[in-house]
Amino acid sequence: MTRSSPRDLRARSVLAGEASAAAAELEAALTTPPASHAAAFFDVDNTMLQGASVFHLARGLYRRKFFTTREISGKAWQQLRFRLQGETPESVADARAAALSFIAGHRVSEVRILVEEIFDELMADRIWPGTRALAQQHLDAGERVWLVTAAPVEVAQLLARRLGLTGALGTVAAESDGVYTGELVGDILHGPAKAEAVRALADREDLDLAACSAYSDSVNDLPMLEMVGNPCAVNPDGRLRRHAEVAGWRVRDYRTGRKATRLALLTAGASGVTLGAVSAAVAVRRCLNRGCVSRRRVS
Repeated sequence: MTRSSPRDLRARSVLAGEASAAAAELEAALTTPPASHAAAFFDVDNTMLQGASVFHLARGLYRRKFFTTREISGKAWQQLRFRLQGETPESVADARAAALSFIAGHRVSEVRILVEEIFDELMADRIWPGTRALAQQHLDAGERVWLVTAAPVEVAQLLARRLGLTGALGTVAAESDGVYTGELVGDILHGPAKAEAVRALADREDLDLAACSAYSDSVNDLPMLEMVGNPCAVNPDGRLRRHAEVAGWRVRDYRTGRKATRLALLTAGASGVTLGAVSAAVAVRRCLNRGCVSRRRVS
């Protein structure tokens, strides 16, 4: 495999950020933006939503026969290799190649309808009330509130609409003639790419980043958290909690007891769902082995 240069990785992050910001700008064009130059940016997985949104999406798509058990097994192996290697250029390249491949060849309109069905079925009751309240505080103060996530932008935009937020930034899948190609525009919206998306959006929306806030559970989101004036760690992983304590950042933890432990174990190493469908594969595979996912065809 050809090793990507730092310049290439930077270029893909910038492209991913600009593509996501452009999609968010189109979505927000139908509303009149508040006069405030401040905004809040919320990560989704384990920050706004309990668990990984792409796992819930993959589970719903599996129920609808979008992919086979063999495909899940292959992606599970890729996920294991990613966790063992860590975020090397090669493993990130593998992740980029695998992310969103499960919708390749499907019509955009079809997937959007299914995303709505799956959200109502598996995600709607998994919103963290505490984080939702934080977002509402910003809205009540006349500020814009954006979700920023590595999950598909279709999922992020739907979640933002259901919560009454301003909009969403997410990973953008390439399409041709209304059909997904299985490729990404730029890169997964993860780590530095999130910061690029926020920066691009701030430029488009005339936001003052020093007056803005950002919320995340993952140390991988430090580039986004450190670029605003008011960062906050929500349900943080161990490394982010330590960083927040040293930096004097606010910390909010809405997990309790066994639930917090279970969520930490389920998300350890994934941190932001950098593999998209790949990270979902492991969880779905375990579900299949336990027989907890229905095998009946959904009409």
